[in-house]
Amino acid sequence: MVGVTSYGAYIPIWRISRGLMGKGLQGERSVAGKDEDSLTMAVAAAMNCVSEIDRGTIDGVFFASTTSPFQEKSAAATIAAVLDLRSDVFVADFAGSLKAGTSALKAALNIVKAGSARQILVAAADCRLGEPGSVNEQAFGDGAAALLVGTEAAAELEGDCSLFDEIYDTWRRDIDLYVNTWEDRYVYSSGYLKVTKETVLRLMNKMEVKAEDVAKAILSVPDPRRGVELARSLNFDPKTQLQNSFMDVIGNTGTAQPLMLFTAALEGANPGDRLILASYGSGSDAFLFRVTDGIKKLKGRRRGVEAYIARKKMLKDYTTYLKWRKLIKLPQPRIDMAVSYPSAVATWRERNRIYPLHGVKCRTCGTIQYPPQRVCIKCQSKDNFEEVRLCDKKGKLFSYSFDPLRENTPIGLVNLEGGGRILLELTDVDAEELKIDLPVELTFRRVDLRREDGMYVYFWKATPVRD
Repeated sequence: MVGVTSYGAYIPIWRISRGLMGKGLQGERSVAGKDEDSLTMAVAAAMNCVSEIDRGTIDGVFFASTTSPFQEKSAAATIAAVLDLRSDVFVADFAGSLKAGTSALKAALNIVKAGSARQILVAAADCRLGEPGSVNEQAFGDGAAALLVGTEAAAELEGDCSLFDEIYDTWRRDIDLYVNTWEDRYVYSSGYLKVTKETVLRLMNKMEVKAEDVAKAILSVPDPRRGVELARSLNFDPKTQLQNSFMDVIGNTGTAQPLMLFTAALEGANPGDRLILASYGSGSDAFLFRVTDGIKKLKGRRRGVEAYIARKKMLKDYTTYLKWRKLIKLPQPRIDMAVSYPSAVATWRERNRIYPLHGVKCRTCGTIQYPPQRVCIKCQSKDNFEEVRLCDKKGKLFSYSFDPLRENTPIGLVNLEGGGRILLELTDVDAEELKIDLPVELTFRRVDLRREDGMYVYFWKATPVRD
C-alpha cells in the first residue's frame, strides 16, 4: 500500500517571547535565524527524513512554501542537489496556498500509486511575515517538515478528499510584504471552519469512518481555540483525539504546519491507529491513514518535533528579530568588504562541492580532503581520488576564532567523523559555548555576502549538537 515511509521535521533553535512583540498572545514562537530561510529549513527537515534511507530509491522531490526565497527558480532542485540525489529525479515546487504542503503530498501519493515513482520526498517550509505589532506577527512561527512517500509505508493511505474554495480570507499579493487577513468572524465561519469541516466529513462518510474510530485528528490550526471548535464540530474529543498544535511554543508554521503535526502524531502512534490529516488554505485537503508495523522501525531514529521544541535559545529583544528579517535598515560597515564573489558559472561548475559538500578520498591511503585537491596531502599521490559526501557527517571543533570584520562571527576548523577537516562559519552559538572538541553537526544556511548581482549564496555551516 502507498503511504508515508519516513518523516522528518525542523524547528529553528531561536524563539521570541510574544510579549516582546506587543500585547496580545501569550507564550513564544519560533524564529528562523539570520542565516535561515524556507529553503534551508526544508533542507534540514529533508536531511532528517532521509537519514538511513537509500537515496538512490528517491525518484522525486516536491517543495511547498508560500515564502520560497525564489519567485522564479526551483528550490526543489536545490534540495535535490543538497541531498546528492540522481540528476534524473523529478522536482516540482508548490506555492500559492497554505495547503500547498498537502497538495504536494497528494500529488506524491498519486504518482507513487500510479507506479511512476518508487519514492517521492515532500518538504514544506514557511517563514511568513505579519505586520509589526499585529496578531499575525505573534501567531506565525517558522519551521519545516518532510515526508517520504513510498510503498513500504509506516502509515498507509486509506482515502483522501479535497475541496477548493474561492475566498479572500488570508492572502498576500505580489506587491505585499506582509500577510493580509479579513475580519476574524468571516475568516473562520465562512472559510476555515466551514470548508475544513465539510472536507473531513466527506472523507469520513466516503470511508465509512466514525469519530471514535480515529486515534488522532491532525488539523491545520490558525489558533488553538478555533482548532478545538473544529474538532468538537466533528465529534472529536479535543483532549484525547486532537493533535497538539504547539501554537503556544512554535506558532503557525504555514504550509509546514499540517505535515509537522502529522510528523508529531506519527512519533506517538501505534500500529493500527487511524489518523485523519486535514489542511486549510483556499480549500482543504483531507487524508485518512492507518499506521502499520513499519512505524516501529522509525521511532527513535529521527530527531522529533518534541526534541526540536526542547532545544531552544531565546532572543533577548525585538530589535534583533527586525534585523534578522531585514525590516529595519542597518548602516553599511565602514571597512571595505569588497570580495571577488563567485559567478553563476563558477557556482554551477562547483555545485557538487557546494551543495552536497563533496570532498575527495585518496584511493591510495584513504585520506579524506576538502576542498577537493589533485594531490593527496598525506601520500602525495596525484589524481587518484573518489568523491565522498561530507554534509551528513558530524564532527568536533579543532580550533576557532572570530571575524572582526563581520561582527565577530565565529569561524571554526572542524574535524569530521571518519576523516577530513573543514573550515566553516559557526552558527546558532554564543561565544561562551565554544570550546575545543565541541561536538558539532553541519547545517545548510544562507551566506550573507551583500551581493549586488541578485544572487543568494548558500553553503554549509557548523552548529553545536543539541540532542
